[in-house]
Amino acid sequence: MKPSRTGSIQIALLAAACTLLVSGCATNSSSGSVYSSGQTRNEQTVRFATVESVREVTIEGTHGPVGAVAGGAIGGVAGSNVGGGKGSTIGSILGAVAGGVAGQAIERRVTEKKGLEITVRLENGELRAITQESDEVFRVGERVRLLSGSGTTRVTH
Repeated sequence: MKPSRTGSIQIALLAAACTLLVSGCATNSSSGSVYSSGQTRNEQTVRFATVESVREVTIEGTHGPVGAVAGGAIGGVAGSNVGGGKGSTIGSILGAVAGGVAGQAIERRVTEKKGLEITVRLENGELRAITQESDEVFRVGERVRLLSGSGTTRVTH
């Protein structure tokens, strides 16, 4: 028994939704409190500083292929419903391209995060600015720790 066109669309939409859900779980964190497994058991330099300013920023979302592929699949299936014969083929191609572009934009927006740009004054008077996810509250004048190692610096209490 051949699935109906509506059934095919529903299957494609379900597959794309599952793909996006799984990819959302795999995003890398830029939180000051989250360490990747590769960052554990590595020595870090600890410096103390005073918070000079805190500014809210947006951490750009990912630009991976998942959104484009899922959107393209959905658009291609939806576009195939346009016309018959060559019209259906052209509709599939245009739908896949438009869906891919839309899917990529949706992926970027969904994986966007709120962040903080924290400017601190080190004990030697130098200024440093570190950007990380906004999962902790920092106040001007408060003493904080800067943990640096393997090309990463994070601000913690």
